[in-house]
Amino acid sequence: MDKNELNEEEMRIWHMWKGSFQSIFGRVIKEMSEHTGLSEGDYGVLDRLDLLGNGSLRQQELADSMNWDKSRLSHHLTRMEKRRLVMRKPLDTDRGVQVVITPAGKSALDDARPIVSKAIRKHFLDQLTDQDVESITKLAERTKSGSSASCEAPST
Repeated sequence: MDKNELNEEEMRIWHMWKGSFQSIFGRVIKEMSEHTGLSEGDYGVLDRLDLLGNGSLRQQELADSMNWDKSRLSHHLTRMEKRRLVMRKPLDTDRGVQVVITPAGKSALDDARPIVSKAIRKHFLDQLTDQDVESITKLAERTKSGSSASCEAPST
């Protein structure tokens, strides 16, 4: 077997890890969406605008923080503008665009945060032992250095 290939046990562990994450993440997003009408992307945009930019960020900074390309973010922001969650305004100094959370967007984010927190606690944190937390923390710290992970949407 090639040293770069995964054996059956390694592949099984990978699929278990990936499946667990997707299942938990999916349940958190489902609860948030059902209660707020926000999508995963909506929450990610609003959360980053609030936490990283104190209410506004350059569009390129926002795209970078979400690990989205400019086109994907631009289309998503257009949909969010129609719902009055954000607005875009050109910067005076250059060709950049500033994305600003609106009062409606801030209100939607404030309404969503406790729902997201409760869902994360219910579907993830309440399932963990102290030893699990220690193991996950060690694993995250060890693997973080090998990736270029940004804060991933929806900050959950």
